[in-house]
Formats: sequence, structure tokens, C-alpha cells
Amino acid sequence: MPNNFFKKIFYLFLPIFLGSIIGLIIAPFMDYGLLVKPVLSPPGFIFPIAWSIIYLLLGLSYFLYQNSNGNNNTLNKIYYISLAINLLWSIFFFVFKWRLFTIFWTIILLGSVIYLLILFFKEYMLSFYLNIPYLLWLIFATYLTIGVYVLN
Repeated sequence: MPNNFFKKIFYLFLPIFLGSIIGLIIAPFMDYGLLVKPVLSPPGFIFPIAWSIIYLLLGLSYFLYQNSNGNNNTLNKIYYISLAINLLWSIFFFVFKWRLFTIFWTIILLGSVIYLLILFFKEYMLSFYLNIPYLLWLIFATYLTIGVYVLN
């Protein structure tokens, strides 16, 4: 019983936990306020709020999928791969300042999340729906990433 409980907590909170660690790592390197930003760029305080909600929905979607006896190995692998791609983006963009590279990385992330959503659609619809905000935010993030590169 306790093992199952910890597994559920792991599924639910892993994205938030890892996102928080990445936030602490990149904090000293944040230069968002110094960048020339494209039209529609939100103020910096929006990002931690948006990502917290997205990470919560992502963790919840995976938790619910696992609770439904989800055992699609491809889906499980893509979930963790896309999460790793997501987390590395912030390091590439803020720590290393690889702005052009992060455009391509964002497109890879977008592709992995679209693939994940297709798999969720086939396996567990609620998880698919819970990740629609993630997809929309990534499309917006792609616009922002390209805009920041072009303007800086």
C-alpha cells in the first residue's frame, strides 16, 4: 500500500518538483526583463504561474492515465522524454543563452508533446484534454522564442 501511494505522488508531482528545481537553477541567469520582446509578450511574473498550472495538469494527466492501468510503453517513454526536453529548454535559453538553438528545441518539444497528446487521445481522453493548455502555451512559447531571437 505505501509503495502504491508514493508511486501516485511521484506521478502527480514530478513535473512540478522538477520544474521548481530548474527554476532555482536558472534564477541567477534570468534576463527576461532585459530582452527586447515581441508584441503580446506577457510580464515575467506570468511564466511561473503558467508553468505551475501546466506542470500540475501534466502531472495530473499522467497520474490519471496510470490510475487507469495505463501501460503503453511508448506513451510512458514519450511522457518522460518530452518532460526532459521541456526542462532542458530553460537551461539552454537562460543559462547558456542559446537563443537560436532554443527555437529548434522548442519545435522538438512541440512535436514530442503533440505525439504525447495523440497517444493520450488513443489511451485516455481525459489526459488528452488536460494537456490542451500545454499545447497552446507551447505554440505561444514558440512565437515568443522566435520573437526574442529575431529582436535580440
